[in-house]
Amino acid sequence: MHPATHDTIAAIWRLDAAKVVAVVARMVRDVAVAEDLAQEALLEALDHWPREGLPDKPGAWLMATAKRKGLDWLRQQALHAGKHDEIAADLEAQQAHVVPDFTDALDAARQDEIGDDLLRLVFTACHPVLPMDARVALTLRLLGGLTTHEIARAYLVPEPTIAQRLVRAKQKLRDAKVAFESPRGEQLHARLASVHEVIYLVFNEGYTATAGGDWMRPALAQEALRLARMVAELAPEDAESQGLAALLELQSSRTAARTDAQGRPILLADQDRGRWDRLLIRRGLVALERAERLSTARGPYTLQAAIAACHAQAAQAAETDWDRIATLYAELAIVQPSPVVELNRAVAVGMADGPAAGLEIVDGLLGDKLLQRYQWLHAVRGDLLARLGRNGEARDAFLAAAELAGNEREQALLRERAAALSA
Repeated sequence: MHPATHDTIAAIWRLDAAKVVAVVARMVRDVAVAEDLAQEALLEALDHWPREGLPDKPGAWLMATAKRKGLDWLRQQALHAGKHDEIAADLEAQQAHVVPDFTDALDAARQDEIGDDLLRLVFTACHPVLPMDARVALTLRLLGGLTTHEIARAYLVPEPTIAQRLVRAKQKLRDAKVAFESPRGEQLHARLASVHEVIYLVFNEGYTATAGGDWMRPALAQEALRLARMVAELAPEDAESQGLAALLELQSSRTAARTDAQGRPILLADQDRGRWDRLLIRRGLVALERAERLSTARGPYTLQAAIAACHAQAAQAAETDWDRIATLYAELAIVQPSPVVELNRAVAVGMADGPAAGLEIVDGLLGDKLLQRYQWLHAVRGDLLARLGRNGEARDAFLAAAELAGNEREQALLRERAAALSA
């Protein structure tokens, strides 16, 4: 197969995989089976398309092929169970393109508050019955269309580890009899929170990698942004879904300016803001306005988006409204209290009220066991100390941060800052 043809098919699959799996999963009521059938449809495409040419509507071709395989699978299940009446119904349904013996499920889908196969797939992949690492892997596999190899490479984990994680996740969903449906009523918000958390974790790993030789993994961040847009579109009345999309749009706008030609990190204050993506900023601001219109009680993602908007709206770093950012972090600390939020508030206070005010907050966090192994606690402290002229202490703080950092680019940046203070 010509490499260009393979790349084209891979791109089409990345766009349509989630929808194909979602529709087939509604038919067969089993995510693992649905993914297998969708993969079989992809294999047929890999066989037919290079010889026969791309169909006019490749996504529709994949969907039709996968649905046909789903009907075949249902027929086989009925045969094994000896349900001959169901087989006859299946044949009639195949002609009418309706799934047999799933009338109740289809009726439920019509009555569902969300009523969308893709959103059902999102909720299934991010189900709380799964541990977080399994939710992340399954989401990237089912909704992102990423291969096992791509997921393993993104998280610097051996490929067999990811493969086992995926197998166990799908088996756990089956054993727990997790329904392929969207939650309703009070359960909806709780389950959406799980979806948001998975997407947020994926984005953060792409935005600033925890380990390895690259400062960022842009493909992973872009995948998270795509998922956030999908959820925002599928849950248009949920403020935090809009807030998460806004946050990721605004953060993604800085991607091109966050590294130099050698891949070395460029911190926010030093970035060329002319390289920020204005389209993503506009999209983010629109999504933020929508989130704030939907709810007067701003959630954590909407608040973080509002903070990101302060940076996006400042043409120069010196024009940043640090007073507003400090106020927003104080609000975030009430809504979602955590030592990391307090550390970020210290940065904002240090910019708004001076480094001594920020250092007072940071020094109050030194005894927190959760933060003691967090490199950015020491990096922030080093920055504040340097601004106060306490260079020796600042150098030690940057070196301590470098020792804790897992990312090679991050380590180099922190050591360079320490060396500059020594000089």
